[in-house]
Amino acid sequence: MILLPSAEFRRRDFILKTLGGAALLAAPMPVLAQTTGGTAPGSAVIDVNNARNAPIPVAVTDLGGGPLGANISGIVTADLARSGLFRPIDRAAFIQAGPSDSGTPNFANWKPTGAQALVTGQAFDDGATVRVEFRLWDVLPGTQIQGTAFTAPKANWRRVAHIMADAIYFRLLGEKGYFDTQIAYVSSQGPKERRTRRLAIMDQDSENQRYLTDGSWLALTPRFNPRGGQIVYMSYANNQPRVYAMNVATGQQSSLGRFDAMTFSPRFSPDGGTVAMSEADGGGSDIIAVSGGASRRLTNSGAIDVSPCFSPDGAKIVFASDRGGDQQIYIMGAAGGSATRVSFGSGRYGTPVWSPRGDLIAFTRYAGDTSNFSIGVMRPDGSGERILADGWLVEGPTFAPNGRVLMFWRETRGDARGAGFSARLYSIDVTGFNEQPVPTPTDATDPAWSPLGT
Repeated sequence: MILLPSAEFRRRDFILKTLGGAALLAAPMPVLAQTTGGTAPGSAVIDVNNARNAPIPVAVTDLGGGPLGANISGIVTADLARSGLFRPIDRAAFIQAGPSDSGTPNFANWKPTGAQALVTGQAFDDGATVRVEFRLWDVLPGTQIQGTAFTAPKANWRRVAHIMADAIYFRLLGEKGYFDTQIAYVSSQGPKERRTRRLAIMDQDSENQRYLTDGSWLALTPRFNPRGGQIVYMSYANNQPRVYAMNVATGQQSSLGRFDAMTFSPRFSPDGGTVAMSEADGGGSDIIAVSGGASRRLTNSGAIDVSPCFSPDGAKIVFASDRGGDQQIYIMGAAGGSATRVSFGSGRYGTPVWSPRGDLIAFTRYAGDTSNFSIGVMRPDGSGERILADGWLVEGPTFAPNGRVLMFWRETRGDARGAGFSARLYSIDVTGFNEQPVPTPTDATDPAWSPLGT
């Protein structure tokens, strides 16, 4: 765990972020009580492993400022609770009732609630902008951990709440949060055999749902540019299955090169400058890299090579291939060349994706003898394989930008007429706990997690 000295943390927090074409200013607030330099006995500041076993009890008060403050507090509370690493205190237990203010709390009123961390603050709304001041307190020693003020256009008030939650997550756990993010996915509607599939996007808490395509053509496997603002995906537009790029803000689309054969399963390099994808080649497929309008072939095995994904440092690519018989996971250099097999468990492996932290590769595994699918993780050398979720059909893992959480989709079989059939998104911690449904207005598949702050 990394604990930043208070002065260094306050300097770090003086940032300027871009929020949808407008700016959010985050500035430090004065310390009202001495900040501890380390972890005191009973402190709210712990590591993730301890929080997983005993979630941090946190009291999030309604920020002063009327309905806006209460709404922001509600979003922060929901974000922290959904992570499984925090236990928000029921407000019925609050002794100090009503909206909080900017002063030092009476800690004697908070210790009986069991809270170890306390969030107080104010929200201000002038009609055009919002200013949110919040303080994070360590209740038992009675010290301030952080104080920050955010100013943003009013339309971005929900993002301010998510950024607050990210700041609390980081300060108490020593890891970056993932709440100020979006999820792209494929929305599916209609009879099971005649589904309309559209690209959709939403905030990670399932709010602000909107469609990116109109459903005229089948669209699959959206993937975000790590630099933000753009996705690549496969589309059957004009009955020509190929990879397209889209500007998420404007909806502008363009084909990612014109190839004689089908292109599919795209993914960006960490710097956003290259897209690795598969190109059909006779009865097989090769992995190619497209950059600046030029393409180069990375594999030429005569097998089916699919689902490439770059390592976080851009030096390697993990992919799935049946070059050895059954489909397995392989790793090669980003320039192509020889590949090393890393999966050796029972069944077939697919959809590999590298963790942003570089420590794990997530995958889908199919045990053909049981018709059972699983989502799992392994180290990049193939060791330490762990299954996190299984079912009749689970597929398509995607990592949160901090590498702590996975999202995937689960399909229920239904009967011969399609009754009981569904496809839904779920999230789960990389250790296998805290599996939760991710609500969407329609059936949903192919999730892709955005980078932080998009």
